Amino acid sequence: MPGFELFGDLERKEVNDVLDNGVLMRYGFDGMRNGHWKAKALEAELTKTFETKHVQLVSSGTAAVSVALASAGVGAGDEVIMPTFTFVASFEAIMMLGAIPVLVDIDDTLAIDPKAVEAAITPKTKAVMMVQMCGSMGDLNTVQSICEKHDLIFVEDACQAIGGTYDGKPLGSIGDLGCFSFDFVKTITCGEGGAVITNNSDYYLNADHYSDHGHDHEGNDRGAETHPFLGYNFRISELNAAVGLAQVKRLPEFIGIQKKHYTIIRNAISQIPEVTFRTVPAGGEESYAFLNFFLPDLEIARKVSKGFKDNGIDVCFHYYDNNWHYIRKWEHLKNKKSLFPLSAEIKQGLENLKHQTFEQSDYFIGRNISCLIKMSWTENEVAKRAENMVSIIKDALKS
Repeated sequence: MPGFELFGDLERKEVNDVLDNGVLMRYGFDGMRNGHWKAKALEAELTKTFETKHVQLVSSGTAAVSVALASAGVGAGDEVIMPTFTFVASFEAIMMLGAIPVLVDIDDTLAIDPKAVEAAITPKTKAVMMVQMCGSMGDLNTVQSICEKHDLIFVEDACQAIGGTYDGKPLGSIGDLGCFSFDFVKTITCGEGGAVITNNSDYYLNADHYSDHGHDHEGNDRGAETHPFLGYNFRISELNAAVGLAQVKRLPEFIGIQKKHYTIIRNAISQIPEVTFRTVPAGGEESYAFLNFFLPDLEIARKVSKGFKDNGIDVCFHYYDNNWHYIRKWEHLKNKKSLFPLSAEIKQGLENLKHQTFEQSDYFIGRNISCLIKMSWTENEVAKRAENMVSIIKDALKS
């Protein structure tokens, strides 16, 4: 991770095909295309990759979450349960629909805690979103059972976990809807892009319409299409889809490289007794895009994080002090800072965040170091990196 590290001839071929053809928009201009439809081809390829009936490409992972929720009828005043550890896009996508993000604790999987989900359900709850951060997953079976028990929509945000599996199924394909990001730093990239996947034909049709101004996409005259309902512009371009079409064909190659590099580093630091690793639920296999491990306490984690930075060990993150990915620094959410007036329901729903604490999440995120696994490293570079990481961790534990 990320896929741009290994751009090659296949990506260039697909992009040049679009440029030679001259149609950059995914819809319309049928006569100019000469049969070239990159977005459609990528959607067909992704149905096989994700083992799902339907795929709708969109402009980003953020758009994918909004489109997925809207397609299932989530909107104004509805509550969506989400984790404290994610990217800010999660609550942005919820709030854009007028819905209310309800944040709950994570557990040692670094994903949403099923017990916290159950405790947060109210009559307003409409959906639960499990965010599969840093290449792995939470207890999907238990969360799915909770959703079924309470008649809630179960959304998998697998934007950071493409290639991971649970009980032999691709992550994203287990819930009612799955969301993916193909931005510039994901395992496969379109530059910018995302996807909604589902086995529910109604949700898919809604996503297809909603992501393109409500167009029904009937016939081959775009100007004559009707609009069954309101929609917005979340379209992907043919150029972006062309890059993704090349990259998705290389996903097994990318996962294999990530797994090799991940394993070398994990084997090295696993020899340190004080280091433990995130829990991967039984039946789950990570995408190996990140290596996540826990240190004994917050102080030691901060020392290790600083030691990594001071010694050139890049792309390792201590999310406890991170502005983008953890609740502690989301002051704009807690203080409801918006360019436009928020609804009274959203304001009321977010009011508790000013004073709410998440001790369980702090316990796990405070001790966690998350290291991105690059595909461009040589094996010697990985081995040297692992050796240096072990030395830095041991020094931090002694001091």
